[in-house]
Amino acid sequence: MASDPAKKDGLLYQSGFGNYFRSADPRCPDALPEGQNNPQTCPYGLYAEQLSGTAFTAPREHNKRTWFYRIRPSVIHRPFTTYPHGHFPHNWDGTPPNPNQLRWMPFPIPSATERPLDFVDGLHTLCGAGDPKVRHGCAVHIFTCNRSMDGKAFYNSDGDLLLIPQQGILHITTEFGKLTVGPGEITVIQQGMRFAVDVAGPTRGYVLEVFDNHFQLPQLGLIGANGLANPQDFWTPVALYDDAVKPYRIVNKFQGSLFEATQDHSPFDVVAWHGNYVPYKYALQNFVVINSVSVDHIDPSIFTVLTCPSDKPGTAIADFVIFPPRWGVAENTFRPPYYHRNCMSEFMGLIVGSYEAKVKN
Repeated sequence: MASDPAKKDGLLYQSGFGNYFRSADPRCPDALPEGQNNPQTCPYGLYAEQLSGTAFTAPREHNKRTWFYRIRPSVIHRPFTTYPHGHFPHNWDGTPPNPNQLRWMPFPIPSATERPLDFVDGLHTLCGAGDPKVRHGCAVHIFTCNRSMDGKAFYNSDGDLLLIPQQGILHITTEFGKLTVGPGEITVIQQGMRFAVDVAGPTRGYVLEVFDNHFQLPQLGLIGANGLANPQDFWTPVALYDDAVKPYRIVNKFQGSLFEATQDHSPFDVVAWHGNYVPYKYALQNFVVINSVSVDHIDPSIFTVLTCPSDKPGTAIADFVIFPPRWGVAENTFRPPYYHRNCMSEFMGLIVGSYEAKVKN
């Protein structure tokens, strides 16, 4: 179980990775049912609703789910219709492959007066592989935005989203509570979780989307019990419901396409919840770097923060790897990085500083 909430960025969070959490908004004490998940009558007349992150029959150690206790069931909305969006494709066959190394300068952020963009409308797909229809593969997106998602929420039915802000702070409202994520931090919003992003100005960042599985901490093997990204440094929000009655647009990414439905109430009306399927954030400065103290460089996999495993042992759908500030003390060793012909594709993004392999204005 999770520890008592701690305050960070002016918000309360629970600490841990893969924990079984429980949280209730203090405005409704004892909102969590005791002894069962789905009582005939929930406290305060709330509705019980389960969000599954795996199949019902997934092994216990992999089974992911959360029970919500909310003011209205999330099914209360009008039918979905197509949401127009021209920069969020998953038809990789429509673009000829290119084996060359490619490089982009930072994407410009339009001014709010010139072209208002929220997080959803500012998503642009750069690359990817696989197919969300068969739940296999991944995609990399860039987001540029200059306004908040007022009266609008988004969720992804195709997989998990790992958000990496590079400029500006993301104030994220979820069904679980609120998170604040700035440059140097990441957040993972898992499949099916509804959220909205508020910003205070020009904002830009990266998104890694995985279709197959959920992100997990890499195995430590001979490193031992501690190191890399430690579980206690991950933070999950606490319940904070919104009972606003006003028009909302719910945007859903489903099998590579976007759809929207309208409803007359906030989708963030969860008063209490418990489970192990949650959004979370992590500050990259807390990564415990491990490196060589004799000669040569450890393979870059040693800098893995999170991994999304495939069915092939030791091979990931995607690894999220960082190259943070660190001491390099290897003797008689060629400068980093060594020349390498990789069997995997790499997408490198700069958050702060300069890319150590090739500096260019």
